[in-house]
Amino acid sequence: MDRMMTTTKSCMIKPAWTPATIGLMVLGFVVFWPLGLAMLAYILWGDRFEGMFRDAKDQWRGSPLKGAFDQMSNSTGYARTGNVAFDDYREAELKRLEEERAKLDEMRAEFDNFLRELRRARDQEEFDRFMANRGRNTGGAEPAPL
Repeated sequence: MDRMMTTTKSCMIKPAWTPATIGLMVLGFVVFWPLGLAMLAYILWGDRFEGMFRDAKDQWRGSPLKGAFDQMSNSTGYARTGNVAFDDYREAELKRLEEERAKLDEMRAEFDNFLRELRRARDQEEFDRFMANRGRNTGGAEPAPL
């Protein structure tokens, strides 16, 4: 049991040209071709994935964008500036803008309902006109059922 705890991570399927990996690749192409391509990529470059992941993680840690994303992750999306008056003003303005957006969303929903009713009325009028013309064209007699 002690040996299990001290071993490093290992994959059940190694990234190499073995019968198992070839079979999985073929099965992947048969089932859904992107799975086959993913398996092929794993066979070719699977031993490098851990290093590539580590390199990408190191680059992200040193990136100037990381700080910007971290600042935007708080609840308001903006970091406090330290100036209480400005922060209070900004919060009040953001609240006002959110209320304005809610009003606009409500107006948009009302307008969508109006357009839906307008289309329904137009469709009903066109259907009534069709039925009236149909009755005139057949001489008042109903056509035989199909």
